[in-house]
Amino acid sequence: MNVPAIEAQLLTKEYSNGRGCRDVSITVEKGEAFGFLGPNGAGKSTFVKMLAGLIRPTSGSAALFGHPVGTLAAKAKIGYLPELYRYQEWLTGEEVVRLHARLCGIDKSVADRRIPELLKEVGIGLRGRDRVKHYSKGMQQRLGLACALVNEPELVFLDEPSSALDPIGRMEVRTILERLKQRGITIFLNSHLLEDVEVLCDRMALLNNGEILRHGKVTDILNKRTSWHFKVGGYSPFLLSWLTELTGLQIRQAVEDGDHEGDGRAVASSVEGSTVWLAAEVESEEQVGWLNTLIMEQGLTLYEVARKKTRLEEWFVDAVSGLSHRGEQE
Repeated sequence: MNVPAIEAQLLTKEYSNGRGCRDVSITVEKGEAFGFLGPNGAGKSTFVKMLAGLIRPTSGSAALFGHPVGTLAAKAKIGYLPELYRYQEWLTGEEVVRLHARLCGIDKSVADRRIPELLKEVGIGLRGRDRVKHYSKGMQQRLGLACALVNEPELVFLDEPSSALDPIGRMEVRTILERLKQRGITIFLNSHLLEDVEVLCDRMALLNNGEILRHGKVTDILNKRTSWHFKVGGYSPFLLSWLTELTGLQIRQAVEDGDHEGDGRAVASSVEGSTVWLAAEVESEEQVGWLNTLIMEQGLTLYEVARKKTRLEEWFVDAVSGLSHRGEQE
C-alpha cells in the first residue's frame, strides 16, 4: 500500500481572533516537493505547525506516512525549519546542531560524522566553529536548515527557508533542496519567493483567509495561459486594432525589445514604420501560425516569434486580486 507522506482531511484550527485555517484537505505523495502559498496572514504557518505536531487542531485529522500527527512515530520522520527561530547566541553553530542531534536521539558517533558534512552542505563549513552571535541572519537561516536535516528526515517542512538570503544564497539553498528531492525526500515549502516554488515544486496550493483557494500541478498552472510575442517591423497602429478585431484574440503592444521576459506593461504608442513587439494570448500553436500569416500578408517584416509562459507571480496575483486578506500576522 502506497501511503502518502502527508494526508490532511478537513484540518481546522480556530482562534478567538478569527485567524487560523478551516477545512484544509491536501495530500502530498512521497518524494514530492509541494509549495504552500498565500498572502501574509493566510494561515500557512498555522497549518504547518499542526502537521509538525506543535499545535493541536480544533477539528479534522492528518497523518504523516500513515502516523497521526503529533505522535512520536510521525515526529521521527520529519525535519522542521520555522520562519521565526532563536538559537543560543553563546553556542557555536556546530554546538547548536549537535544539541538538536541529541534531542533527536542520534548516537554521538553518527553525529560526529554527520554534522561536519551537514555544515558544509548548507554553506556554513568551518564557520560552524564561530558563535551564533556572530552569524548574519542568512547564516542563522543556513544553521536552521542544518538543524532541520540533522536526523536525515523523510519529510522536511520549510517555512520561508530563503527569506533572509541574498540571490547567491537563495540559489545555493535551492540547489540543496533539489539534491534532497533527488534523494527521495519529501519537501513541504512555505515561501513567498514564487520563483523558488516555480523551479522546485511539483504541485502547490494557494491559501487565503485560512482556506484553500486554488491548487494544482505547477506545470499545468504555468502552461494554462500562454502568451506569444511577435517582433514586427514596419508597424502601423492600425495593425493592432485590425488583428484584434479580425481574430478575436487579446493582442496588445508590448514593451519594446523584451516584454517577453518582462512584466507585460504596455507602452502607449510607437512611431509609424518602427519595429515593435506585439503580445497575443493564444490557445493553440495553430493560432500562432495564423497570426504569422496575417502579419506577413500586410507586407510587414516578422523578425522573431517568442513564447512566454505564465509566471507564477501572475497566477498568484490573478487568484487573490479583489479578495480580502487578514494582514501580516498568523
